[in-house]
Amino acid sequence: MAEGAGLGLDMAFAGFVAATSPWEVVAVLLAVVYLLLAIREHPGCWPAAMLSSLIYVALLGNERLYMEAALQVFYVVMAGYGWWAWRPTAEGGALRVHTWPWRRHAGALLLVGLLSLVTGSLLQANTAASLPHLDSLITWGSLLATWMVARKVLENWLYWFVIDCLSLGVFLNRGLYLTAALFGLYLVLIVVGYRRWRQAMLKRAP
Repeated sequence: MAEGAGLGLDMAFAGFVAATSPWEVVAVLLAVVYLLLAIREHPGCWPAAMLSSLIYVALLGNERLYMEAALQVFYVVMAGYGWWAWRPTAEGGALRVHTWPWRRHAGALLLVGLLSLVTGSLLQANTAASLPHLDSLITWGSLLATWMVARKVLENWLYWFVIDCLSLGVFLNRGLYLTAALFGLYLVLIVVGYRRWRQAMLKRAP
């Protein structure tokens, strides 16, 4: 019995290795570097994010997750913007962690819901996209959350927690196991990031 269980684990691990491309490994490592630096509010997070996203454009496109692949293109653009927005200025006016009022959150979530419904329906009707509505929801939610990171809005971590839970299921469904493991790690680091940013905001408050 023990030998059979061990053989099963060996076969499962072999299947995992066979299904994982070297490019996915590089993209995952860069994504971890991005998040760790973002937690520390270090602008070096953005070059790591840009390189990781460029790799994921190809990986996700190959899996027919078209909205997710398009999202990675947006990440590349936002990485450039984030690098610029987080730069220290001669006047000392560096961007600081802050919160949004609930009305802005309500409007943003309503817009995400409407856009997800529209693009999900279009993808379902006109393409062979996998999980079109869920893919659309994750994509538009991620667009919003990425903008919030670039502007250092505290609640971005709460948005990412929900988005990453959904993404974890999608990547398991498509066989991107290492990326799914990355999102499991993200869920832990998101809690750390939220606590650290909140502490920084309170510390800087007058």
